[in-house]
Amino acid sequence: MKKFIAILVLAAVMTAGAFAQEPVRKPGGLVPGIIGCCFGIRAAADYNEGKDLTTREWFRLIPVVGYVVGIIDAVDGYKGVTRTDLRNEHGARYF
Repeated sequence: MKKFIAILVLAAVMTAGAFAQEPVRKPGGLVPGIIGCCFGIRAAADYNEGKDLTTREWFRLIPVVGYVVGIIDAVDGYKGVTRTDLRNEHGARYF
């Protein structure tokens, strides 16, 4: 009987999780403040509008890796990469 109740409770928890909604992100706060400090106002404003940071942007926080990513970003800027190119590559969630 205890196993049956445990299975019912587990099924109820799993079902409730399936109907849970994603929390609404409110603009401002600690996370956009840190993003603005580390990556600039453009990244913070994009985050406040519901965009996420790419892995390449997070790698900039790692001391040695950040320099390598900075060089890659500089090369991409020199090549003429636009925001439209980045949106096509990464999706609208990021750009």
